[in-house]
Amino acid sequence: MAEESDLEKTEQPSARRIEQAREEGQIPQSRELASFLVLLVGVSVLMVTGSWMGERIARLVQAVWSFGTERAFEVTTLLALLPYVVKETLLALTPLFLFLLVAAVAGHVAVGGFLFVPKLLAPKWSRLNPMQGIKRVFSLNGLVELAKAVAKTVLVGVVAWWTLTSETDRVLALIRMPLEHAAAQFVDAIGWDALWLVGAIALIAAADVPYQLWSYTKNLRMTKEEVKREHKELEGDPQVKGRIRAVQREMARRRMMAEVPKATVVVTNPTHFAVALRYEPQKMAAPVVVAKGRGAVALKIRELAEAHAVPRVEAPALARSLYVHTEVGEAIPAGLYLAVAEVLAYVYQLDQWMARGGPKPELPPELEIPEPLYVPPPEEATEAFVRRS
Repeated sequence: MAEESDLEKTEQPSARRIEQAREEGQIPQSRELASFLVLLVGVSVLMVTGSWMGERIARLVQAVWSFGTERAFEVTTLLALLPYVVKETLLALTPLFLFLLVAAVAGHVAVGGFLFVPKLLAPKWSRLNPMQGIKRVFSLNGLVELAKAVAKTVLVGVVAWWTLTSETDRVLALIRMPLEHAAAQFVDAIGWDALWLVGAIALIAAADVPYQLWSYTKNLRMTKEEVKREHKELEGDPQVKGRIRAVQREMARRRMMAEVPKATVVVTNPTHFAVALRYEPQKMAAPVVVAKGRGAVALKIRELAEAHAVPRVEAPALARSLYVHTEVGEAIPAGLYLAVAEVLAYVYQLDQWMARGGPKPELPPELEIPEPLYVPPPEEATEAFVRRS
């Protein structure tokens, strides 16, 4: 029955299924990639600082031996040596340990990202079930892990054998060197020889990463029935639908606000409403509303216009009519062409006046708004103010 169930799971996991898996602590991970990074960083640090590290360790050993066998185990001698031993050991090994720690963390988060699930720290008695353990051993993942373990054992054995046979003369020559030089040479040799092991582990990691991603996706695959049920749950959840609508509104508002700096003019009420218009004669048949709002949104439009030096014109009747009778992205109604043309002409004249001086232009006190498009002020006829949805 389990095999039949797996065969039915033909659908790729949904975003919700993946999110639920992460909440349970299930993420794709490659231990081989982590091992490779740790080994690579460790070998690199040894190659760069190996001589320096070997010399420090050698001086530390010489300092300990300088007391002789009779005084080496005296309490006073040990107490005198302890601070020096601790300091030198930390100085010699701390860089290596720090780099190894960073590499280990990077290796574990490289594939599936960082994840901390506190509930996984609690004991789970089902893990002690011997039957489950046997199933894991003989599963596909168990066989793959066995193959990787055998491959690593063989590779380590080959590298160790090659090192012993090729470096015998070099190791024997260390006996005739001073201790400091011998230690430095030994650490340096270990680093270079370990590069072969790094290359071998890299091959295993290169094969393991895509396998782990494939295995993770395969384990989370869904049946067609599960996909339908999840879709129905998401569509029918009022909270989810509410969140979706809220996100959509916020995205639309951000896109609208991004258009305000490109506007030609902003028409205001002056405080209740704000409508941003853009007009490019060579490209547009009529001015287009790029942003509009009331209350706090209107204030934000005004602030953006001021910050980006977009002209602002106070025309209450026109602002109300534009707000009610147009939507963002639409051209203005034909009945408002004349009023908007007067506003655009005023903005042009204002630019010329600021550049050349002379008498300051004035906006006509009354802009012509056709009766069908006229919107009374809210305090006069609240019921007449109906925003088109």
